Amino acid sequence: MNFNDFEALSFDCYGTLIDWEVGIAAVLRRWADTHGVALSGEQLLTAYATHEANAEADYPDDLYPAILARTMRELGEELGVPVSSDEAESLATSVPAWPAFGDSAEALSRLAQRYQLIILSNVDRESFAGSNDRLGVTFTRIITAQDVGSYKPSPRNFDALVVEAQRLGVGPGKLLHVAQSLFHDHVPAKAAGLPTVWINRRHADPGWGATPEPAAMVTPDWTFTSMREFADAVAEDFSRSSPSA
Repeated sequence: MNFNDFEALSFDCYGTLIDWEVGIAAVLRRWADTHGVALSGEQLLTAYATHEANAEADYPDDLYPAILARTMRELGEELGVPVSSDEAESLATSVPAWPAFGDSAEALSRLAQRYQLIILSNVDRESFAGSNDRLGVTFTRIITAQDVGSYKPSPRNFDALVVEAQRLGVGPGKLLHVAQSLFHDHVPAKAAGLPTVWINRRHADPGWGATPEPAAMVTPDWTFTSMREFADAVAEDFSRSSPSA
């Protein structure tokens, strides 16, 4: 496979394009410091990951702000630390403030010149709108957990993605899924028959951070450490295949 074989790219957003770990950790750090919790930011994220995945599996109809609030309360119960309504709300409403990775907007702009771009995200439409402003690109389609009624890694989300790609006229085998999370994205995308690109944002960090360990072994078709590296590789492939090259 070459990158010029594809007509559309589908993206996970949080962890891939938006630095959700920085956003989540900022809220958890304030809460932990207020209550004297002696855990590092990485330890807080690791503890958080399991509770968020459980909330998404157990409450698939809840909008993402409710998932965030529930996750924070359950994390507090695990640690024996109180979580006030205001503290839970501070995480629930924080998504639009989460920063984009520094290379996301520029890379997306370059990729949009060659592909249709689709978002497949585990948030609600309102939360994603704030993040979209930070990414500076118009996506061809946006599919959220709110639209599907379930959260990744549910296969329903990837079924919805495949159907939407067909509606857009994307040919069989012409959709490439791009994501950071092996757990949320690569395992179910591969099960759905999609080729994948791993944007391994955590390549320099041990552990899984805010994402649970994948439930099964999975091998992405390509691996890059940033969106910029991926966009550069795409440009190189197209350059080699150009008749003028």
